[in-house]
Amino acid sequence: MSTSIKYFIATKVDTNYQLDDDLPFPIRVKTFEKHTIVTPYHQVEKKAYFLLRGIVKISMIREDGEERILEFFFPGSFFSAYTSFLTQNPSNVEIEALTSCDVEVVEYADMQAAYKHSMLANKLGRLVAEQYYISKTQREKDFLTKSATERYLELVDNRPELVKQIPVHAIAKYLGIKPESLSRIRKEIS
Repeated sequence: MSTSIKYFIATKVDTNYQLDDDLPFPIRVKTFEKHTIVTPYHQVEKKAYFLLRGIVKISMIREDGEERILEFFFPGSFFSAYTSFLTQNPSNVEIEALTSCDVEVVEYADMQAAYKHSMLANKLGRLVAEQYYISKTQREKDFLTKSATERYLELVDNRPELVKQIPVHAIAKYLGIKPESLSRIRKEIS
């Protein structure tokens, strides 16, 4: 399988790792049906997921009741209510399967135990943390320095799969604008 935690490790974490090697923590495969809430608001995140198939979104609700989509995840990505996973405090985000999804699941306790004895687990944890940090920092900079049009054009260039597979209203929530504004932007650039 070219999309799995083992493949991710072999290609991005440790090129000496072989696909038939054991992992330093147990994993299990789970399926979520379309629109299943993977992690609800206010739940402590006890699992990290690696997406094998499908699309997932992480969102939050603003004080005015409006949903904001923080991120979309596609196969080959780790996801969780990451701050909650790290702090073991209740989550202020919700994770939803936008399509039917298959995931590999790593339990928080198993990952913590693996960190105590496995350099591979530590490398993996560090790489995932670095990827989250870089992604979130770039997104924050984009919101502070770029117009909605610039952010949309960058999205089209850098994440074409997102633009092709996600409904316009959800892309608008991700960009922090109203669907009508996104329709206007799309009309202007076409």
